Amino acid sequence: MRSEARPSGRMGRRALIGAVAGCAVAGGALTLLPDGDRKAAGPAAGPEARARAAAAGGMPAALPDLAALIADLEPYLRDRPSDGRSWAVLGAAYAERGRRTGGLADYPRAEQALRTSLRVRPRANAEACGGMAALAVARRDFRAARRWAEEAVRLAPRQWTAYPPLIDACDGLGDHRAARRAVDRLLGLRTGSAAALSAARVYGDRRRYEDAAAALSDAAARAEHPAERAVHLLLAGELAWERGERARALRCCTAALDADPGAHAALAARARALAALGRAGDAARAYRAALRRYAAPRYAVELGELYESRGRRDAAAEQYRAARASVAREAAAGVNGALLLGLLEADHGDPERAVRRLRAEWGRQPGLAVADALGWALHRAGRDEEALTYATRATDRTRGGEVRGAPYLFHRGAIEDALGLDGPARRHLTEALRVNPYFSPLHVPQARAVLARLGEPAEEGPA
Repeated sequence: MRSEARPSGRMGRRALIGAVAGCAVAGGALTLLPDGDRKAAGPAAGPEARARAAAAGGMPAALPDLAALIADLEPYLRDRPSDGRSWAVLGAAYAERGRRTGGLADYPRAEQALRTSLRVRPRANAEACGGMAALAVARRDFRAARRWAEEAVRLAPRQWTAYPPLIDACDGLGDHRAARRAVDRLLGLRTGSAAALSAARVYGDRRRYEDAAAALSDAAARAEHPAERAVHLLLAGELAWERGERARALRCCTAALDADPGAHAALAARARALAALGRAGDAARAYRAALRRYAAPRYAVELGELYESRGRRDAAAEQYRAARASVAREAAAGVNGALLLGLLEADHGDPERAVRRLRAEWGRQPGLAVADALGWALHRAGRDEEALTYATRATDRTRGGEVRGAPYLFHRGAIEDALGLDGPARRHLTEALRVNPYFSPLHVPQARAVLARLGEPAEEGPA
């Protein structure tokens, strides 16, 4: 086995676009009532009506309109506490606001409202089940999300809003055939923006970029409101980033911010593109702006790794501490941060603790992202033979892996290099850089250094 200065890692592609995916999921979760059903939903006027109109297309409402919807429903339900449908709408609205603003207190509020809906309307309550599924996705509890989404589909198989969280849940659990079936069902029921966005995300995960671009173009053609345009532009930027198209990614993310200046995910995505373009100072400022709007642990880790790549180790360590604190705050609101915290420990903490955490997560939710992270943690802990099993699972289509993004390929190549498997290591590290030459400010130099050491493959002699 080779010894090496093991590089530090970043989250995989699903972490990069999780915020975008959530827009379609939570936006769809608000669509709980048939069009025109005003009486059952409580009062409707002004911004509250706009919030419902946005949700009817499965897209996020503007935050002021979402706040107005919540403000209207809260007093309405104090007077009419037996209105199960409106409790479901309120629960979904809380979950959406919490996801978009980082207001973690909204998650327990959402669960309480949705469980109240199930209590006062215990039979055939597909709306509350769908809301619980979307809330579980936001908390990254994919087993619960699948259970609730499947129940919503069973109760109302023609109601499209349960399918986006079902797709996310199946992906999170590693059941990609079920995810594809759910996409097909969704597209058969719905041709609007939310369906197209879900399809684009799944196609992008599988590097079917032409299909993803077509689906996204279809969604963009239907965009009517700034918040909706911002979602399309952000996902377009993330897909461009996955292909290493850093200038296009920057344009898309800047345009998303023009459409929705409060979009913290667009700020973070813009920071990644700026870092790839060599504008480290601008990238750090964009990350700090995103963190001021939402102290997401992922943003802190990425800023820390940018600082570390510039030799600012103390500043990096401060961001890693902030990320751990953010994970702890999210955990108190029921959010599962095991994947991110496992990678953080593997790269910037205790690899053995990372292995224990990620092995437990694999037992709960054996998705590709967890396979990749566990393999990487095992490598960082010096257990490369076992590490390769999980890295292969995450990247080899013949063994169940379908996502072949640059971070996953880098992890596999680095593990193979540690095992002395020169040919496979060279192949996977080369592919990682071909997919996205800028995927990590820490890992890209490591990949290039290993490839330089490995050199070109030896020519075969005559037979």
